[in-house]
Amino acid sequence: MKILFISPRYEGGIGGHAFRVAEKLREQGDDVKLMQVPHIPIKKLKNPSFTIFGILKALTNREKFDVVHAWNIPSAFIMKYVNSKKKILSVHGVYAEQVKVLHSKTTGILASKGELKAFQISDKLTTDSKTVQKYYKEKLNANFIYLPAPLDIKKFNNINQIEKKKNQVVYIGRDSYEKGIDILKNIESKINGNVVFCTNLSWEKTMEILKASNLLVVPSRMESLPQVIKEAFYLKIPVVATDVGGVSEIVIDNETGILIPSENPSKMLDTINSLLDNEELQNKLSENAYEFINKFFSWEVLLPKYLKLYAD
Repeated sequence: MKILFISPRYEGGIGGHAFRVAEKLREQGDDVKLMQVPHIPIKKLKNPSFTIFGILKALTNREKFDVVHAWNIPSAFIMKYVNSKKKILSVHGVYAEQVKVLHSKTTGILASKGELKAFQISDKLTTDSKTVQKYYKEKLNANFIYLPAPLDIKKFNNINQIEKKKNQVVYIGRDSYEKGIDILKNIESKINGNVVFCTNLSWEKTMEILKASNLLVVPSRMESLPQVIKEAFYLKIPVVATDVGGVSEIVIDNETGILIPSENPSKMLDTINSLLDNEELQNKLSENAYEFINKFFSWEVLLPKYLKLYAD
């Protein structure tokens, strides 16, 4: 099968997920190409320039594909002009709501209209979160296939053995408002440990820091279902995360992690310090999380669902 993937980048978040899916499909014998599209590296111009340059690229390249898969809303408008039998769109998180929070209410309204158009372009819609699936069904009557992002455990074979650093707390994610990094920074001085912020490191280096830590904090204001939580689960690092988006689908409070309200710095601080002092609870959470991630989110479990999507 000949497949084209379209994403602004192929690392981190949904872009990294797209790259990993492409690798797995190639292992199955499919011909998967990743469309590389330049963009203007200015915040307000990134998505518009990506879409415009991508459309021009699609119009000038009339190569035929069995399937084209767009990995975010802006990519769908490029997908429209690709010569393909079927079109798939994946959405991680509620796009219009994210735009409204990051930019403005007016921009959010425009993004809502863009969502509808993107959905109409697509033959199939997928999301990695049951929460997002339910939201779009109730609000727009859009039918999304729930297709979680698997964790490729083979990647961890290349991560070095790392000595634990006592009471090290780690943040992994973008340095952006929706990720809540400012909330964690504001309480950093009161945490009974050292906080390491990983915002722009290689995946390998980031995983080494995570492996050396006692605790991962996910202080997000908005989320879909962060891959880094799954990575922490596999490395047996306890997780404290805000109860937003699809986070509660995998962070089961006091079982696989600790859930806290969003934008509640005092609760976050108390929870972090309490967990750092409770080695027994740390061990319980990390063991439960490790079992959970291997049972539900391995490629062995989820690859057949991806193969079925493209075959159908």
